[in-house]
Amino acid sequence: MVSGRPLIGVSTYLESARWGVWELEAALLPAGYPRLVQAAGGLAAMLPPDDPTYAAETVARLDGLVIAGGPDVEPSRYCAARDPRTGPEAPERDAWELALIDAALASGTPLLGICRGMQLLNVALGGTLVQHIDSHVEAVGVFGRHPVKPVPGSLYAGLVPEETSVPTYHHQAMDRLGSDLTPSAYAADGTVEAIELPGPGWALGVQWHPEMGEDLRVMQALVRAAS
Repeated sequence: MVSGRPLIGVSTYLESARWGVWELEAALLPAGYPRLVQAAGGLAAMLPPDDPTYAAETVARLDGLVIAGGPDVEPSRYCAARDPRTGPEAPERDAWELALIDAALASGTPLLGICRGMQLLNVALGGTLVQHIDSHVEAVGVFGRHPVKPVPGSLYAGLVPEETSVPTYHHQAMDRLGSDLTPSAYAADGTVEAIELPGPGWALGVQWHPEMGEDLRVMQALVRAAS
């Protein structure tokens, strides 16, 4: 960061989209993500899928990194057979975002994983996923809410010490946690809702969607760490 607000890169979707008279492949990001970064005091930069060999160079130009939500992680990434309920693959995103995560962890760049981003952080460190749970999607295309409880003494608990109701939409969850990752929040049913990487760096994953809520504390912490 040269001066002013820290630059926070946010990974994007790569999808067919329609606007005006056009229907084309597009790099997409729900507006909630940049708005959350901006409200927390950062500058938002979109990071569409790219050649993974450029990930370290990209991260070197950022002050912080957000891996956004999106499609299910390809099960082969964590050596699992595909469950019929696992969604379509997004190989460009998997390769690019895993490389971004590796680069951020190697450089100590503050990192926040949101939903899919939390799952990818786990996979990047050797963890595995439960490919389907029934309890965390209320209806297709509709965000639900449920309470999450912080683990005392965790990074997350230092930011949000109380139990809170969070916006959520996911049908996959943590199974085996990756190397050195620790749980930092749970849902009432025992689902791990946040993970973190203890150490001198700043790396946190949340299973919910803070960009769909009003609580700025997690993003504000990323921006502070990036400053």
